[in-house]
Amino acid sequence: MSTAIVWFRRDLRLADQPALAAAVERHEQVIPLYIHAPEEDGAWAPGDAQCWWLHHSLKALADSLDAAGAPLTIRRGPSGQALAELIDETDAEAVYWNRLYEPLAIERDRRIKSWLRDERGVHAESFNAALLYEPWQIETGQGQPYRVFTPFWKRISGYGLPDAVLAAPAGIPGRPHAPASEPIAALDLKPTIPWDQGLEATWQPGEAGALARLDHFCSDLVGGYREDRDRPALDGTSALSPHLHFGELGPRQIVRALRQCGQAETDSAGVFLSELGWRDFAHHLLFHFPQTPERPLNERFEAFPWRDPDGEAAQDLAAWQAGQTGVPLVDAGMRQLWHCGWMHNRIRMVVASFLTKNLRLNWLQGARWFWDTLVDADLASNTLGWQWAGGCGADAAPYFRIFNPVRQGERFDPDGAYVRTWVPEISALPDRHIHAPWQAPANALEAAGITPGLHYPRPLVDLKASRQAALAAFETIKGIA
Repeated sequence: MSTAIVWFRRDLRLADQPALAAAVERHEQVIPLYIHAPEEDGAWAPGDAQCWWLHHSLKALADSLDAAGAPLTIRRGPSGQALAELIDETDAEAVYWNRLYEPLAIERDRRIKSWLRDERGVHAESFNAALLYEPWQIETGQGQPYRVFTPFWKRISGYGLPDAVLAAPAGIPGRPHAPASEPIAALDLKPTIPWDQGLEATWQPGEAGALARLDHFCSDLVGGYREDRDRPALDGTSALSPHLHFGELGPRQIVRALRQCGQAETDSAGVFLSELGWRDFAHHLLFHFPQTPERPLNERFEAFPWRDPDGEAAQDLAAWQAGQTGVPLVDAGMRQLWHCGWMHNRIRMVVASFLTKNLRLNWLQGARWFWDTLVDADLASNTLGWQWAGGCGADAAPYFRIFNPVRQGERFDPDGAYVRTWVPEISALPDRHIHAPWQAPANALEAAGITPGLHYPRPLVDLKASRQAALAAFETIKGIA
C-alpha cells in the first residue's frame, strides 16, 4: 500500500489544502500528522493567546479528519525525529506539507526536505497554502525585493489575485490501525490563569468558524468596509486574521468568496483586498530581511535613543500593558486586547504610536507583548506593524507620524461608545470630554463621579510635550547614513 504523511502546521483545514489534496490523489493511505515543537520557533515560540487558539483549532481539525476517515496523529518534536519515527512505523514513502515563511521554519524545512530525499529516499514536497504570491515571486524591475507597500501591491494587482480553490476531499483513506498519538490535552496549550474566558466568548477557532465568519463578512459587512473599518465600536472588520494565521482559511478562498458574492470589484472590497496584500507584503519583508524581528529595517534606528527600559520606563510599560495610561483610547485598546486576544487595527496603530513615540519605549517591548496576547500574532505582520509604528521599518513617512489619541478618538469614536465599553469608570463623562478627561472641568468630573488619580489615572505623559521629545530624539539620528 502506498502511504503518505501530511505534515500539518499552520494550515489547519481540509479545503484548499494542497498538501492534503496531493496525498489523497496520489496515495492509497494518508496519515495526517501534527508535530508539537514550539522550541523550534526559538525566541518567537507561540504566546499564550496563540496556544489557546491552537488547542481549539487542533480539536476542530481532529474532528474533521476523523469524520473524513483519517484520524490526526499528534507527536512531539524535534520534527525531524518525529517524522523519522513515523516513517519507520508506517513505511511511508512520501511526506507533504504547506510552506511556512519564518526564518527558522525555512531553515528547518529545507534541512528536513534534503534529509528525506537524500538519506531516506522519501519523496518530500511542499506547497503554497498561505499567501497570494510567495516572497520570491514578486520583485522590482531591478530584481530586488520591495521595501514600500504601494508599488508591491500594484505589482501583485497587475498579476491578478488568484482564486483557484481546492475542494475538501470527500474522504481521506486512512490506515486500518492509526499510529499512536498524543492527546491534545497533553500538550498543555490552554492557559492556567482564567484570562481566556473572554477568548471563549469571542471566538470560534477551527475551519467551520473561519468559513462562518467569512460568510458573515461577505453577506453583511464588506459593503460598508471602506467606512466602517476605522470605527472600533462597530463590527466593521473581517476579524479573519486569526483564522488566516492558523490556516483555517486561505487567502485564495477569500478572493473566491468575494467574487462569488459579487463584491470583489467594489471600492470597499478593493480596500479589504489590499489588506491581504499587506499580509503578503509582511511575509515578503520577513523573507528578504530575516533579521527584522529583532533589528530595525532602517539601520539608523540601531542608534535611536529609546528610554532605558528600567525604572520609571518599566512602570510606564506596565501601565500601558494593563490599560492604565490615563489616555482613554489607549487604555480601551489594551483592555480589549487582554479580554479577547484581539484589538481593532485602528487602535493597534494608536497604542503602538503611544508606546514608541509618547513613551519612547523600544518597539520590541510592544511587539513582545502583542506576541503573547494576540490570537492572531504572526511574526511577519507583528514585525511589520511594530516597525511601521516605531518609524524604523518599511514606511514612506516614518518616525514623524505620531497619532494623537485624543484626535483619533474624536474622529473614529465620536460618541465614545468604544471607550465606554472598555473604560467603564469614565463612562458617565459627556462625549466632548470622554477622550480627554484631564481637560474636563471640575463640575463635569464631579457630575460623573470621577476624582482624577483615584477613579481613573492621570495621563502618564503630556501628549504635546512627549511628541516634541520624540521628534527631538529622531533628530539625533537623521544624519546617520
